Amino acid sequence: MIFPCEKAVWYHLPQIRADLAIELVKTGMTQSQAAKKLGVTPAAVSQYIHKKRGMQSIRSRVYRQEIKAAVKKICEEASSDELRNLVCNCCHMLQKDDEQKVTDKKA
Repeated sequence: MIFPCEKAVWYHLPQIRADLAIELVKTGMTQSQAAKKLGVTPAAVSQYIHKKRGMQSIRSRVYRQEIKAAVKKICEEASSDELRNLVCNCCHMLQKDDEQKVTDKKA
């Protein structure tokens, strides 16, 4: 059995980091600046942008909107509690998307 948070660490968090990195760079940040904001290396941001890391699933519109809200908060220097809540919300959305895919396959 794989626990939900274990799956999050292996699949969802890399996806969320990739989506955040891509959106941060779209705002005009350099890869180095985005890396600092996310606490990763510039090389990791480059891999996220070039889809070599963290791109496992198709994301819903609601999830993409949550990512954009998180990027806005990151740019505004939001508190770590606010960012944690946004990332947790994104993770829950990805988990629900995964559950929906399983349900759709069974139907």
